[in-house]
Amino acid sequence: MTESEGGAGFELPLLLFAGFRSIIDELHRELTAHGHPDVRPAYGFALQAVGQHGASAGEVGRRLGVSKQAAGKTVERLEALGYVERVDDPQDGRRKLVRLTSRGTEVLLRSAQGFDRIRAGWVEALGAERVAGIEAGLRAMAPANAFRLDAAGWFTG
Repeated sequence: MTESEGGAGFELPLLLFAGFRSIIDELHRELTAHGHPDVRPAYGFALQAVGQHGASAGEVGRRLGVSKQAAGKTVERLEALGYVERVDDPQDGRRKLVRLTSRGTEVLLRSAQGFDRIRAGWVEALGAERVAGIEAGLRAMAPANAFRLDAAGWFTG
């Protein structure tokens, strides 16, 4: 591969990961500054898996692609940090439902706002057309189911 065609094949995934990592690290610096120092990247996936309507620990595990036990440990940690709570399921009194607390909802809202600010910084640095081109290219190359919550587990599994 010549320089005019770009770098070596292995560079593309490394650059994509480095871009992803820089965004996540910047977001987590912002979250820390706004009172969420204990939030880890994997917790964002878990909070998304809980969702606005709540979910059982088993459902959280299935959405994340991890065992019920692993999901249970993550839920316990999020509960200890005040991001989720376990309540009786109004549809089935035999099971518990994991629900976002106001703190959990706030961290997801701050995350969304942070991602918007970070993207705006990329637009400022690279230009709107270039960022839109990057996004369009990635959408074209990514599989239809690219936005899966089990991405965090993929790195460790």
